[in-house]
Amino acid sequence: MNDNEQSPVTIITGRVWLKKGGSPLGVHVMLSAPDEDSAVRKALEALAAEGYVEAELDQIGEMEGEPDEEPHMSAYQGALEGEVSIVTFNQTH
Repeated sequence: MNDNEQSPVTIITGRVWLKKGGSPLGVHVMLSAPDEDSAVRKALEALAAEGYVEAELDQIGEMEGEPDEEPHMSAYQGALEGEVSIVTFNQTH
């Protein structure tokens, strides 16, 4: 029995804003979904539910294995359990 045969974990990267005109935060959203359209829809719904007023999503792809550092390791586990996991971070430009 291989638990990894479930839906793969999708990661979506981009930027989010808590208020219009505010400073953006980098975001990684991890979740399981049957296709990319469903993944984007679930990600946007979860971000809105967390109070983000704007999101720009840049890339989407499947995770190739479990991350080995926090907070991504916990986010990955949450995604395997059916949650939409959101990791935000300050961007450096």
